[in-house]
Amino acid sequence: MAFKHEMQSSRYELKYWVSEGTAQAIRDFGRAYLAPDDHYIEGTVGYPVHSLYLDTAELTLYSQTIQGLKNRFKLRIRFYDDEPDSPAFLEVKKRTTNVISKERCGISKEGASQLLQGNWPHESTLLDDRVKTQLALQSFCQLRDRVAAVGAHYVSYSREAYVSPFSDHVRVTFDRELYGGYYSNGDPLMIPKKQNKISMPGVILELKFTDRFPGWMGDLVRVFNLERTSVPKYVDCIEAAGLQPSTSSFGFQQGFNR
Repeated sequence: MAFKHEMQSSRYELKYWVSEGTAQAIRDFGRAYLAPDDHYIEGTVGYPVHSLYLDTAELTLYSQTIQGLKNRFKLRIRFYDDEPDSPAFLEVKKRTTNVISKERCGISKEGASQLLQGNWPHESTLLDDRVKTQLALQSFCQLRDRVAAVGAHYVSYSREAYVSPFSDHVRVTFDRELYGGYYSNGDPLMIPKKQNKISMPGVILELKFTDRFPGWMGDLVRVFNLERTSVPKYVDCIEAAGLQPSTSSFGFQQGFNR
C-alpha cells in the first residue's frame, strides 16, 4: 500500500464520541461531500494506524496534555505495517490555543531506527529531498533533543477516513479498536506484540478543516446533536498501561494506573 506523506499544515480538529449506529449515519451524510481517502481498501471498514510516541523520562508531553496546556506539542513516528521496506512518517503536532499545525516527513524504517537511537537520521533515509521534508526532519530532531525525548509508547487503532475530492482542507475520520503497546529503548520500530485494548464508549469522530467551518459540517453537528469532547489517545494508552514517570535517565517504568 502506498501512503502519501502530504498533510494539511494547519487546521482545526473537533472530536466527538458517537455510537456505531450514529457513525454509520454520519458516514452516509458525509458521503454527499467527501470520498474515501487514498488508504481505503475495498471491502474493509478501516485500515490500521500505528504510532510510536516520544516523550521524556518524566512524561513531560503526557503531563502537558492532562494539564490542558493551550500551547504544546507531540512527537510521534507513524507507520502502517511491519514490512521493512515500507515507510514511516515523523510527525510534529503542535497546538496553539485551538489551532493544530503539523509537520510531517517520510523516512525509511532504517532512518526511524537511527532517530530512536538518539541520532539525526541521514538525509539518504528521507523519502524525498524537498526543502519542506528536510525542515520537518530538522524540527522533529530539534524538539526531541530540546526535551530529551525517547521512544515511549505505541498507540494503534483502525481508521476510516474521508476527504474532500477537491482539496485537502476538509477531512472526517472514524477511529475504532484503540490499543496501547509497550516500547523498550533500543527496539526497532514495529507493531508491538504486547498490547492493551483501551475501553472506548463508542467511535471517535473527528471533523478536521482549515480556515472556515464548512456549512454542511455545521448541519451535521446540529442534526446529530454532537457534543465536543477531548479524546487524547496517547494519554489513555499511557494510563491503561500504568506507566509512571521515571526519575532516572533510562526511560519509563511500569507502575499502577493513575
